[in-house]
Amino acid sequence: MAVPLHARVSAELRDRIHRGELPTGASLPSEARLCEEFGASRGTIRTALATLRHEGLIVGGQGRPPVVRDIALGQPFETLLSFTAWAHRIGRTPGQRTVEIARRGASPTAAAALRIGEGDPVVEILRVRLLDGEPVLLERAAFVEEVGRLLFDFDPDTSSIYASLADRGVDLYSARHTIDAVAADQGDAELLGITPGAPLLRERRYTSSAAGVVLEYGDDRYRPDRVGFTIDNIRDAASGRDLRVVQQAQ
Repeated sequence: MAVPLHARVSAELRDRIHRGELPTGASLPSEARLCEEFGASRGTIRTALATLRHEGLIVGGQGRPPVVRDIALGQPFETLLSFTAWAHRIGRTPGQRTVEIARRGASPTAAAALRIGEGDPVVEILRVRLLDGEPVLLERAAFVEEVGRLLFDFDPDTSSIYASLADRGVDLYSARHTIDAVAADQGDAELLGITPGAPLLRERRYTSSAAGVVLEYGDDRYRPDRVGFTIDNIRDAASGRDLRVVQQAQ
């Protein structure tokens, strides 16, 4: 199936932004110039630009050329969307490097989060997550043993953990996210290619089944020059209540 012209235009402009040809703060070419370059109508160009605005790559417009924004990227948390699926959705190349996967006794922190006894067996995994080959996230997770042992049956360097567990029938139903900031220790700094003591955004995650059983405790640490967090409050007209959606963005 042929790729629509507006999608090809947005893909090309997205690549220019990611390659640095259009750096942060730079103005995009005018609509007239883009129409000429791509042999497209103004409607097609505007649809392509709307896609980039939705992805958070550009801001402005309405009479003046849009500007490239700081490209810290947004990963939605309103659903259990895996890092891999999110990266593909925004047109980036995901990657990962597994540092460790091991079965061991639960630490006090993991035991409390998973509601098990300290020292009870869990499976822990440590991975560096990449976007276009650049480290952006340090992912630590502890799974209850019956779920975690499934991680030994596939290569975590080549696929999404969540997708693989879901394919095996694991009920990853809901998650609670707690967001704060920490300083990078020596190990974090070496894995992420940053300076020790540099600030990191930490997202602690409690993933549960539909029955409310906690299956995973995660401690993910993001480079803030690549990822930020924002909270959008959306009023539900039917109930009059605020619905809170948490997502990563700049």
